[in-house]
Amino acid sequence: MSLETAKRVLRIEAQALQEMLERLDASFERAVQLLSTCQGRVVVTGMGKSGLIGRKISATLSSTGTPSFFLHPADALHGDLGMLARGDALLAITYGGETEEILNLLETLKRLEMAIVALTGNPNSTLGLASDVVIDVSVKEEACTLNLAPTASTTVAMAVGDALAVSLLERRGFKPDDFAALHPAGRLGKKLLRVAHLMHTGEAVPQVEPTTPMPATFHEMSAKKLGMTTVIGADGRLLGILTDGDLRRLMEKHGGTTLAMTAGDCMVRSPQTISPNLLASEALNLMEKKKITSVVVVDGSQRVLGVVHLHDLWTLELI
Repeated sequence: MSLETAKRVLRIEAQALQEMLERLDASFERAVQLLSTCQGRVVVTGMGKSGLIGRKISATLSSTGTPSFFLHPADALHGDLGMLARGDALLAITYGGETEEILNLLETLKRLEMAIVALTGNPNSTLGLASDVVIDVSVKEEACTLNLAPTASTTVAMAVGDALAVSLLERRGFKPDDFAALHPAGRLGKKLLRVAHLMHTGEAVPQVEPTTPMPATFHEMSAKKLGMTTVIGADGRLLGILTDGDLRRLMEKHGGTTLAMTAGDCMVRSPQTISPNLLASEALNLMEKKKITSVVVVDGSQRVLGVVHLHDLWTLELI
């Protein structure tokens, strides 16, 4: 019985979304235009289950480049109206369009000349008629067996909220760098970190000149503990690198005579390099694919900016 109930609920909600897709019209485009040109914040409001959906929509807007906050309509009537300002726009979610607490906000909204976008199942309701744009989010039935609890209607409202957020994201030209700036913590933030934030820089970067004797080169590699060293020319440009593996192969081939060589004699020319703007996850994929443990970060002129080690990326748990 439970499995059958679950399938029935999902069918009803999926059908409600399909009907919303077919019903979507120019009013959605007008809503995007209105919200994208808002000079202040997009204030989202709703009571009960609609309020919970509103909180999620507001959070999605904020995280994708549209400044937003949720205003509980009851709290607004007890002092929180002071959070509103000219230039803000209101996104109101109320299925019936007659939620008393929201209607009581209309006088203040009109005084502040705030534009109103309504997500409602009753476009001809009091709120619908008072709004600048109405998006019809009506459903034929709720998924609740009693056809009472907001289920299919809240699913449609949330989906339309997501559609608004993504449309605004695209309208604003929101890019991965912008997303990363708003998500600095957690697993998502780690995935969006750039190499520039992780690389070893300054004195931590092992570097020698091409004329540096191999004993001194060994010392530099040991001191910096990255299993490699860069070989840099007088102009600061990267000439090559030497790794622990390179040294082992040199010793196997040349034996003790390796110590009489210079870094320039032994270095690997044209090594793999990356840009400081590369995502950490992309750097990790590259290093694992190439089977290398360190990679040099350079600018457009091949000047060394830093070094990224595989262990630095593993600690981020990017996979």
